[in-house]
Amino acid sequence: MDVLSISSPSSYLPSLKPFHSSPLKPSSYFPISSSKTSHIKCFQITASPTPKPSVKSQNLHPSLLLSSAPQTPDTARRAAEADAMGLLLRERIVFLGSSVDDFVADAIISQLLLLDAQDSTKDIKLFINSTGGSLSATMAIYDVVQLVRADVSTVALGIAASTASVILGGGTKGKRFAMPNTRIMIHQPLGGASGQAIDVEIQAREIMYSKNNITRIISNCTGRSFEQVEKDIDRDRYMSPIEAVEYGIIDGVIDRDSIIPLVPVPEKVKPRLNYEEIIKDPKKFLTPDVPDDEIY
Repeated sequence: MDVLSISSPSSYLPSLKPFHSSPLKPSSYFPISSSKTSHIKCFQITASPTPKPSVKSQNLHPSLLLSSAPQTPDTARRAAEADAMGLLLRERIVFLGSSVDDFVADAIISQLLLLDAQDSTKDIKLFINSTGGSLSATMAIYDVVQLVRADVSTVALGIAASTASVILGGGTKGKRFAMPNTRIMIHQPLGGASGQAIDVEIQAREIMYSKNNITRIISNCTGRSFEQVEKDIDRDRYMSPIEAVEYGIIDGVIDRDSIIPLVPVPEKVKPRLNYEEIIKDPKKFLTPDVPDDEIY
């Protein structure tokens, strides 16, 4: 069997029609029959080099070139910078705007760690608009908020309910805020169990542990006693921003360009009057004694 190159004289080459069904591969061999000889000859076809792009392609818009170019770290970085979340990240703003699950927690944690590694002296703003979600994912975000060296300023807008309120209260004290129309809700962890009796008992112990853990965290964030928080989260407790400041979850309310700081009300306010003395002689407190020399 003879092998002839594509550069052979044209007298030895029969007329070949181009194949449109599939592209030709380099160094492919196609057997053909010759009228002069009885044996089969093969021709080696070498793929032609890829033509260089014309000068006109250099004048295309960069976005068109990025869409057709292969994915590289450089193109990925430029695509992230063009994204809204990427632009917010450059301003050290992290946004939590959905239910908390493992995927969302991984994204929030990676952004917090990245911003802290870039500059731990500047604050990180964490905007929260979430109805809560997975308790384990929330605890992961809360622990990283406490871990990073930079101060994390939490800002609630829309709603911060359930486990999202824990992240809101876990920010740096003095830098926890809410927008005027925000709703904040705290409650105990939810859960259920089914199966054998021993399995239900195990799940019940785990739920009670999670409840005590959440109660302890809210108690540390608000400065209220463990017993008071345990009583307050027994049912859903919704609060306005002013009520959340009084409770101690946040430190101020953002009103346009200003922040309204409010002092949290202590758990037990000491009365100036004794209730037992008022019951004994109510008229004494309704009409106080006035010296005669002060009567005109």
